[in-house]
Amino acid sequence: MCLAVPAKIIKINGDRAQADFGGILREVNIALVDAKVGEYVLVHAGYAIQTLSQEEAEETLRLWKEILNDKD
Repeated sequence: MCLAVPAKIIKINGDRAQADFGGILREVNIALVDAKVGEYVLVHAGYAIQTLSQEEAEETLRLWKEILNDKD
């Protein structure tokens, strides 16, 4: 099973980008996607593997929060 997390692209420098993971900034490799500043990407193991619309990213983040807050 693959785990990928949505992040918003803040700055791009070649094949590397600074991405915002909900207030945590990390460098990711964007060589596999055509991402632009302000767009969302799915990140797995430091690589952006897919671009997402803002709506898709927000829904995915909402679901993650729901799963993480479920203590049953």
